[in-house]
Amino acid sequence: MYLSKEKKEKLFKNHGRLKKNNDTGSAESQIALFTYRIKHLTDHLQNNKKDHSTRMGLLRLVGKRRKLLNYLSSKYIDRYRAIISELNIRK
Repeated sequence: MYLSKEKKEKLFKNHGRLKKNNDTGSAESQIALFTYRIKHLTDHLQNNKKDHSTRMGLLRLVGKRRKLLNYLSSKYIDRYRAIISELNIRK
């Protein structure tokens, strides 16, 4: 699998709100995980242009990440700005 347990823990520790390995529920850690998966699928789709099921999965992930980012921007604007700058995501 492309994402091992150690890589997930590293993502959660670096980008999670509580900065712990098991911080899987915060919006920041979920956004970081979605961003990693989006980058992976984007690379896959550059090589496999006709893989439409992966393209649909990618669009679903982008939508989920967008919903979480909208939630953060409406409730916690400082956390939103921090995660945008950490992951180099632009709206």
